[in-house]
Amino acid sequence: MDNSLNLPPLNIPTLLQQYGLHPIKRLGQNFLIDPIATQRIVESAGITHADIVLEIGAGLGNLTRYLALVAKRVIAIEIDNRLILPLKDVLSSYNNIEFIHDDILNLDLVDLVQDQPYLVTANIPYYITSSIIRHLLESTTPPQRIVLTVQREVAKRICAKPGKMNLLALSVQVFGQPRIVAQIPKGAFYPIPKVDSAVVRADINPEPGIPSQYLDTFFNLIRAGFSQKRKTMRNSLAANLPVSPDEIAKWLLSNGIDPHRRAETLYLDEWRQLAESYQHEFSS
Repeated sequence: MDNSLNLPPLNIPTLLQQYGLHPIKRLGQNFLIDPIATQRIVESAGITHADIVLEIGAGLGNLTRYLALVAKRVIAIEIDNRLILPLKDVLSSYNNIEFIHDDILNLDLVDLVQDQPYLVTANIPYYITSSIIRHLLESTTPPQRIVLTVQREVAKRICAKPGKMNLLALSVQVFGQPRIVAQIPKGAFYPIPKVDSAVVRADINPEPGIPSQYLDTFFNLIRAGFSQKRKTMRNSLAANLPVSPDEIAKWLLSNGIDPHRRAETLYLDEWRQLAESYQHEFSS
């Protein structure tokens, strides 16, 4: 562990009590309290003193403190109005943190970073993981890197390979290659969640793996393909697209795809080919 990241512990339960607060379950509020886990997240992110870091869900500022030590500037976003006062109090000694009370999904990232390169760190609940990822990566100014602390099973899904591919994995891997860089036990959080977490790091490619003019078609196709996991590509696509099953089968074959394959078996290159072909054949 990097000794420069040593900070006095932040007693989250006492802090909540001091401000008369309690975690809200529907917001997925499990506050990171373990200093070793916190350091591991920061080290995994590879942040330098030249970096701007966008933190989604700053909570009570435990991770924010560590980010402020290593980053040039931290933009700390928190949706829960109750946490803004204690968050600012905890971080009052730092002069490189900007506080924003809002929902990340309502924010235009261009306004936040002014076209400057930036990184993202976030400890986010499962129910909003997909929405946040798409909001970040489909922005006109996507981050150079995202580091997400999520439920361990969600982390595995994000990093899945063909054979076990899924909608979330493709939504990330079309923009960059994710990998699990740390394991975080459930005891590192307060209140303690039911499952362990993992840290996923994705370094974002300069350009998506699918040309931008085909991205909307790509997302439409993968949503259709994974809408009925147990069905074949022929049946799942035909059930969700304005094209007959026979036409879908013929089209898949013309692109070298067996219509009886399932969506989870396809590689990103195959989805790219299908997106380009579908747009030219059926969307004109």
